[in-house]
Amino acid sequence: MSINIKKFNNLFTIFVTFIMFVAIYNLYLKHNVGNDSTISEWLINYQGGFTRRGIIGEICFHISKFLNIGLRDTIFFFQSTMYVIFSILLVTYIKNVPKNILTVIAIYSPVFLLYPVAELEVLGRKEIFLYVGFIFFLKLCNQTTNKDASLIYVFFVFPVLCLIWEPFIFYLPFSFFIVLIKHNVDSFKKINFKIFFAFLSPLFTAIFIVKNLLPPEGHEIMKQSLMDNFNERCYMSCALLKSKSGIAIQFQSVLNILTFEALFRYFLIILVSFFPLLFLFKNSELKYKIFIFQKLSLPIFLLLLPSLILFSSGTDWGRWVNITYTFSVLFYLYLVKNDLITVKDNVLIFNNYLKNNKKMFCIIFFIFAFYWNPKTSMTGDVATNSLYKVVYNNSKRIFKFDGLYLFKDSWIIKSHKKYIE
Repeated sequence: MSINIKKFNNLFTIFVTFIMFVAIYNLYLKHNVGNDSTISEWLINYQGGFTRRGIIGEICFHISKFLNIGLRDTIFFFQSTMYVIFSILLVTYIKNVPKNILTVIAIYSPVFLLYPVAELEVLGRKEIFLYVGFIFFLKLCNQTTNKDASLIYVFFVFPVLCLIWEPFIFYLPFSFFIVLIKHNVDSFKKINFKIFFAFLSPLFTAIFIVKNLLPPEGHEIMKQSLMDNFNERCYMSCALLKSKSGIAIQFQSVLNILTFEALFRYFLIILVSFFPLLFLFKNSELKYKIFIFQKLSLPIFLLLLPSLILFSSGTDWGRWVNITYTFSVLFYLYLVKNDLITVKDNVLIFNNYLKNNKKMFCIIFFIFAFYWNPKTSMTGDVATNSLYKVVYNNSKRIFKFDGLYLFKDSWIIKSHKKYIE
């Protein structure tokens, strides 16, 4: 059973558009909430001196002062604009790509597009810049562009992405491997010096960030500047620049709450949510060797390995899963889109299952893609009814009703309030 690509394109466009509007609506609702974690990250700026993740906050700071508007309004404008750009890029990049039903399932993984609107603490975070930057990079690396264009982009743009959110450095291997494929090298001796030179730029930027942490007195100046100019307090992510500035304390915060239960839960979360994509990687191989690599099983393992540092140094494990999956699936779709891999017939068992058991397949697909998602924190349990809650909760806000009260004494409504709301 082949993919109806036109139907996929239409449904995917509707889905992404729905997610985009829900995202912007919730960003608007959140942007004036005084203790919202999304906004706190954007308050970081350079008023007290250079600091990690401060460049966007500094830009927002000066735009707000120049236009004499609220800092949170400027932040909302940036967040919503980036989400629109990301959504448009996704639709244009992914359309016509899926060649089998398993790729479609991977695209609808619950830790990909639905996740930020299912877990609003993740919505509007700075990784949105990384996604947009990475997709532009993938477009530059298509088969028709000049090889050096992508390297120039890496040299000049990737350091900026590191300044926006320095853990981007853990996902550089995806870009590096794509550049190697683009340059079609088959041994270390043939690697061009300019490839390494291009990637030294973001690496040196990351080192500079680590070596130049904001001192306590600088943090106080930044904190006071936010209060004096915008009556904004420095809280949560902004405040943590002072209390968790050192590298060691980042890892200690994870160790303090690490349990076997959390490890086992996230092992299952990653196993289930990544399964379609990992199955595709296992059953795909490059059309020509890159060093010793032709099968994709080992390369994807090596590409994912640096992200473990992020899991070891921060407690937002649900967010890390979302970011890691986003880079992984975009990387695989790049390989498919540019006809760089061959896919084994093993993946067609899912096409055959859809053909022979359509109803059961639809039920399993819905449960996998729309019924569950990990919570943001590593200590949080798994959430259920993800898509339903997104629709239901946003409908309550838009149409201003408090809940289901028709037949409120019935067991159905009581169960709904107890287990779903």
